[in-house]
Parts: sequence; C-alpha cells; structure tokens
Amino acid sequence: MGKRARIAVLPGDGIGPEVTAGAVAVLKAVEARFGHTFVFSEWLLGARALREKGTPLPEDTLAACRDADAVLMGAVGDPAYDLAPYDQRPEYGLLHLRKSLGVYANIRPARLYRALADAGPLKPEVARGLDLVVVRELTGGLYFGTPRSIDLVAGTAVNTLPYTRPEIERIAEMAFRLAATRRNKVTSVDKSNVLETSRLWRAVTTEVAKRHPDVTLEHQLVDSCAMSLVLFPSAFDVLVTENLFGDILSDECGALVGSLGLLPSASLGDGPGLFEPVHGSAPQIAGRDLANPIGAIATAAMLLGDGLGLHEEAAAVHRAIEAALEKGARTADLALKGTRALGTRDMTRAIADEVAAATTTMETAPGREAACGAPQ
Repeated sequence: MGKRARIAVLPGDGIGPEVTAGAVAVLKAVEARFGHTFVFSEWLLGARALREKGTPLPEDTLAACRDADAVLMGAVGDPAYDLAPYDQRPEYGLLHLRKSLGVYANIRPARLYRALADAGPLKPEVARGLDLVVVRELTGGLYFGTPRSIDLVAGTAVNTLPYTRPEIERIAEMAFRLAATRRNKVTSVDKSNVLETSRLWRAVTTEVAKRHPDVTLEHQLVDSCAMSLVLFPSAFDVLVTENLFGDILSDECGALVGSLGLLPSASLGDGPGLFEPVHGSAPQIAGRDLANPIGAIATAAMLLGDGLGLHEEAAAVHRAIEAALEKGARTADLALKGTRALGTRDMTRAIADEVAAATTTMETAPGREAACGAPQ
C-alpha cells in the first residue's frame, strides 16, 4: 500500500521557485511510479513573505511546517534587504524556522557524479572517489549567539559564539552514527588553537568517539581542512563541525564536485525535517530558466529517504539523476563551451522521465546511505 504524506513547500526567493518546482515534479513522478499520495501545500518564506506579509516567517507558514510530515524549501535572499534590521531580513525567516522546528543537524552530502569527473576545477585523478558528508550544527554558534549588535554610525559590531556540551554532543553523536553506515571515519573540524568554544568542541567530540570504537576520529583545524579538501578530497568521509564552519566548507564542496547547484541538504532534529538545496537564491539568474535543479531534486530524494523513510524511492531518484547526466544532460553551469545546455525545466523533465522508467529494484540495502551517499 502506498504512503500518504503532507509536504509543506516553501519556494522562497530568486531561483527558489524554479528549482522547487523541479523537485515537486520529480516527487510527483515518484508518487505515480510507486503508488504514493503526496499532499503539497505552498507557503511564503523570505523576501516574498516580507513584501506580502511584513515578516520573513509568517505564523501560518510556521504552523503548516510543524503540521507537515516534511518541509521542502527553495532558497531565501534578496539584495534589497541587505542592510535591513536583523529580523527584517529574508535569512532571519530561515534561521527562525530552523530553530522553531528544532532541526539542529544539517546533513550535506557531496559526491562526484561519474559523468561530471571533468566538470570541477580539480584534476580527475584528484577528484576521483570524492564522496563525503558535512554534518553541520545548525541552531547554535554565531548565527544565534547573543549579544549581537551593529552601530553603523559608530562603526562597531558584535557577534557572540556560544556552544554548550549538549549541543555539541548531539551533533557529534549523529555524525558518528552516520559514519558507521559509510566508511567509519569522522573528521571533527574546529579552531581550537584560538577559540575556547572550539576547545570545548574538541573535548566533547573526543568523549563521544569513545562510544563508537569502530569509527575513527580525527581532528582538523578549519583552515587546514579547507586546504585538505582541495588537495585530498577522497580522504574524507564524514565531517562534523559548527554552524559557520559547516556553512563555508560545504560550499567549498560544491565547487569541488562541479557546481553548488548539485548539492542537497537535510536539516534533521526533533520535528519534521527541513529539506533545502545548499545553494542560495541567485537573483541574477532568477526567472531565466538557467538554474540547475539537481540540488533541489537530490534534496527531494533526501526528503523521501530521511524524511519519509522511503529509501527505495530515494535511491530511484539518485539513479535517475545519474542516468540523465550519463546521457549528456547538462545545465549551463555544467555544460562545456560550445555544447548545448538544458534549461531548468528541460533538465527536470529529463530526470523525471528517468524516474518514470526506472526499475524499483534496490541496488543498495535500505538505509541512510541511500539518501546521504547516493548509491553508485
């Protein structure tokens, strides 16, 4: 019997509506192929919500997300609000949503698709085997710490970087459990040579490692890790780190695999999961049918696996993305000079068609790796 699930859709700003429409189209292909019923409802978030309702996170949006089985989001951000007060910025809506849903762990997988071995800046022999997951603490650190203030007249600003033992312990525990389903290695990333919060981070992750003797733990300073990701990307399995470092390092991973438009993410915690591509709103290409929908579609796969427990369906979406790329489908960010690039809608259609034609036989055993590691 098929599954019935309520999915709150938050298209957001910029290219968000375009790539989210692509993700929904692929979810509908899954719905038809596997006999499920997905009930979609659309809600405001970010700059559009500010313009229409005067707040980046309206109460009805938050209520709908809390009531949903999973939340699918596009992207938020609009340069028109760059100098607005903190609580009147599109990004505040997203931060408040994450905090309100209790989604403290942001899972960001990055894997080099076989067909895109030459798409990134790394030599193929360096990029080969790149298959990692960044586990980013999502509801603490600089993004939420108080006090915070800015005085443009005086030219001063303050942000605060707090962390507590329970916050670090729960994100580290998730990273170790994830590594146990992959290659049994965790790299904890900090800046313990200068930051007290990082010294606490290193001490707590070391304690958590003792509960997982089959998983190897290594510590790296964030600057060294950023360099190692470029030089030896295949050496990493699961990286666990605090909010700001995770934000930066996972964007670096987007460059390594060929495009930030390829990367999905799942934000998990105490309530319904929040699923969003890693990329931003990219207002410069919004409405031009240029955006790469693969990150959003891979995010839909994570929604299926990590959000709804539909691991076979998640694997089918990952295989469909791989198949479309193997057949030469490319958006503008991936196309070689002189070759034809597909628009957002045509790339979506190519992947949805592969889902419709896909076998339902699992190629890997059900588990988190189907969503976070994309079966090869």
